[in-house]
Amino acid sequence: MHKSLQFVLIGLASMTGLTIAPTIAAAQDMELRIGPGGVGVYDRDRDRDRYDRYERRGPRGCDPDDALDIARSEGLRRAQIVRMSPRRIVVEGMTRRGPDRMVFANRRGCPEI
Repeated sequence: MHKSLQFVLIGLASMTGLTIAPTIAAAQDMELRIGPGGVGVYDRDRDRDRYDRYERRGPRGCDPDDALDIARSEGLRRAQIVRMSPRRIVVEGMTRRGPDRMVFANRRGCPEI
């Protein structure tokens, strides 16, 4: 009786271990997030295709909002875009000395020309 009870307990423990192992491996793509709406399950692979397509599109040009932000951080007040072309973006505004302009290349990162 004692031996059969040991075999049953060992069998139950091994079956429990076998059922837990695949769920741990499959759970690596899932994430639990706790927020104001409660606990939610987030699938990490869901957005992966969208970001891969974005990366394959190639280099993106300078975003006009980024050019305005850079001009404002350099001290240009009331900055506005006056001209956009495939090669450059021209931003004009006011400084302490009067009207001024900044020219940015229409490439990723908005380098100043």
